[in-house]
Amino acid sequence: MAPTDYTYPSVYFAYLFFFLSFCLAVYFFIRSRRDGYWGDKGEDAKYQMFEEDETPRRNP
Repeated sequence: MAPTDYTYPSVYFAYLFFFLSFCLAVYFFIRSRRDGYWGDKGEDAKYQMFEEDETPRRNP
């Protein structure tokens, strides 16, 4: 192997990046499942935000 061959470091970096990305995806999937975003009431937070955001409008 030549001293300027960067094939192995780039491959190792790519596999490390893919592994970290996969681990983060699994972590956030498990976390969202634990917090209740996959149940029957998963979208209640969205509707609550929309209801709180409504402001009365004045007619000019």
